[in-house]
Amino acid sequence: MNAPHPTVSPLRQRMLEDMRMRRLAPQTQTAYIRAVRRFAAYLHRPPDTATVEDLRNFQLHLVDEGTSPTTLNATITGLKFFCEITLDRAELTAKMQPVHVPRTLPVVLSREEVARLIAATGNLKHQTALSLAYGTGLRASEVVSLKVSDIDSQRMTLRVEQGKGSKDRYAMLSPILLERLRVWWRVARAQGKMLDGGWLFPGLNPVEPLTTRQLNRAIHMAADAANIDKRVSMHTLRHSFATHLLEQKVDIRVIQVLLGHKKLETTAMYAQVATDILREVVSPLEQLSTA
Repeated sequence: MNAPHPTVSPLRQRMLEDMRMRRLAPQTQTAYIRAVRRFAAYLHRPPDTATVEDLRNFQLHLVDEGTSPTTLNATITGLKFFCEITLDRAELTAKMQPVHVPRTLPVVLSREEVARLIAATGNLKHQTALSLAYGTGLRASEVVSLKVSDIDSQRMTLRVEQGKGSKDRYAMLSPILLERLRVWWRVARAQGKMLDGGWLFPGLNPVEPLTTRQLNRAIHMAADAANIDKRVSMHTLRHSFATHLLEQKVDIRVIQVLLGHKKLETTAMYAQVATDILREVVSPLEQLSTA
C-alpha cells in the first residue's frame, strides 16, 4: 500500500507558485519555506494571521535563542518575501530589521598545503574535482554543475552556466588542469561512469552529478589525511585561488572577473590575507635613521 502524500496547504502552494514565477533558485525556495515554517511553529497558528508585533517578537525570540546573524537575516528575507509577495502585506515586516554580519577573514591554505591536500584525496574523481576548484576558483556548486561540453580546450576556458546570481561566465583553464581532466575523462569513460554529453563529475548514478555534500566530505577527509589542522571546506580552495593570484601580482580586477564577483570590494578582501604582499611592504620603522 502506498503511503499517502502530504497535502500542501493553499497558502504554501501560493508561495511556491510566487517563487516559481520569479524563478528563484531551488535552494532559495527551500530557505524561504523553512523560514515561514519556523515562524508558524513559533506562532502556533497559521502564519497569514500574524501581526506586526508577532513578527517583531519573533525576531527578538531568534536573537534570544542565539541565532547567528547570517541565519537571522536569511529568515527575515524569507518572511519578507512571504508577507510582501504572497500575502501582499508589506507593512507586516516593517519592524523586522536585518542585523550586521561581522566580516571575518577567510581561511587560506599555503601552496604547499594545497598540494598536500590534493595528493591526499582518496580517488581520482575527487582529486580532479579539487584540482579544478583550486585551479579555477569555482564554487562547489559550479564545479558539480560542469559538463564535459563546458571544456573549451581551444580557447583554454571553462564555461560556467548560471553561476551565482544566475549569470554565465568563463573560468580559466590551465594546461596542467586540462591534462588532469583528460586523464579523468579517459578513466571514467573506460569504466562507463561518464555519459556522452554528461556531467564532468557524475555521481554514483551517472545520470546525476556529484553533490556538493559529497565533495565537501571528500575535502574534509583529504584535509585529515594531509594533517591540515585548519578549518577546510570547498570554499577554502576558492579563497586560496584568489589569494595566490593576488600574491602573483595578478590585477585585482581580473581576479574579480574570474571569481564572478559583482563588487570589487568583495574581491579586495583578499588583500588582507595575501601574506606574501604584506611581507614585501617595508615598515616605516625600517626607514628611521639609526644615527
